[in-house]
Amino acid sequence: MGELESVNPATGEQVNSYEYADEDEVEAVLERASDAFGSWSNEPLRKRERLLADVADVLRERKRTYAEQMTVEMGKPISQAIAEVEKCAWVCDHYAEHAGTYLADEHFPSPPGTTAKTSYEPLGTVLAVMPWNYPFWQVFRYAAPYITAGNVGVLKHASSVPGCALAIQDVFERAGYPEGVFQSVLAPSDLVDGMISDNRVKAATLTGSGPAGRAVASTAGEHLKKTVLELGGSDPFIVLDDADVSRAAERGAWARNQNGGQSCIAAKRFVVHEAVYDEFTNELVDAIDELTIGDPMDEQTDIGPQSAPHFLEELHEQVTASVEAGAEVLVGGEPLDRDGAYYPPTVLTDVPRGCPASTEELFGPVATVECVQSEDEAVAVANRTRFGLGASVWTADRDRGTALASEIEAGCVYVNQLVKSDPRVPFGGIEDSGYGRELSEIGMQEFVNRKTIWVE
Repeated sequence: MGELESVNPATGEQVNSYEYADEDEVEAVLERASDAFGSWSNEPLRKRERLLADVADVLRERKRTYAEQMTVEMGKPISQAIAEVEKCAWVCDHYAEHAGTYLADEHFPSPPGTTAKTSYEPLGTVLAVMPWNYPFWQVFRYAAPYITAGNVGVLKHASSVPGCALAIQDVFERAGYPEGVFQSVLAPSDLVDGMISDNRVKAATLTGSGPAGRAVASTAGEHLKKTVLELGGSDPFIVLDDADVSRAAERGAWARNQNGGQSCIAAKRFVVHEAVYDEFTNELVDAIDELTIGDPMDEQTDIGPQSAPHFLEELHEQVTASVEAGAEVLVGGEPLDRDGAYYPPTVLTDVPRGCPASTEELFGPVATVECVQSEDEAVAVANRTRFGLGASVWTADRDRGTALASEIEAGCVYVNQLVKSDPRVPFGGIEDSGYGRELSEIGMQEFVNRKTIWVE
């Protein structure tokens, strides 16, 4: 099937090479998963919880090793990579502690002498198609709940992070999971449809682009299989006239630029009330200027390279087209003259309707800032997108922020906080940002059979 190369985006040097899995290897992976499901699903939940707690221990013990794997393959600054591994351990801790509550039978009113309840039973093999931008977190936020619920998992990771894919399988093996319960397969994308269509795969989850999500949903729909999709975003960051401007600017600079701006839930469109527009814009630029661009292996680096040269080129094409359409560059706007795929934090204002910065997701450190005259206009601008993943509102009045949150069309809205995923609360989007929810109790119950049992 050919060779799969991982390349360090900070240097352009090859990190390692791997062989793509062929159809026979995919077949063997699916067969092992199918064989493992019967015994794994019958293991006591307490045992599955204990094994998940062991996963958390492995992650913490080897966090530097796993963080460095992320950094060399996709350029994430090492301090952020370590934090990502720690967050993966947290989600494992969460489900190790709460799975029993989340999966407990739910009882319902019924006639005297009868019992009516819903039990939550695993489906089987869940295929996960995962992206490169958070190569550990995206996987563990699906694997921790779904596998602990009794399913088995097969990971088809992004082709640019094969080392991470194999390292994640190694985590489960080190924790003592039975063979076949969690497997990574370095399969090319053209084998994904066949995997979804296979009778042994019962459900699929994808985090990635809109086209990839539509392809997975289409194939799964043909075979009546459940899917959860977390796709792109164009999250608004609303700053009202009574906001703490300094704090909003400081948090906004980080919300846009962490992970090199390569995040679905990054703050991408800053929607700012005219009363504080100039002050906020100046402080946002000042906060961005304080971010350190550099070697992602340096603990002091805030912003590393983009994950690959072609992503940098696509981002710059979007910026260039937007500027040609009339947008103004306040800071950044040109690739950095240095080795590696480095693009600087960029701020665009006066962005005209219809240009890429207005209509497309900018998957890199590029922010747009738009001035609005009222709260109602802020909501209208926030909702002027085909995406609906996250949003944040900044105001001194919590009640005002709460009221505004109900008007914003998104899967999650944070008031005086940047958008984030947290094991304790559901996460997911609407419209072109996908459907279904991950995390919390709701996320754990996405891939189970909610079986009603009535006993006379």
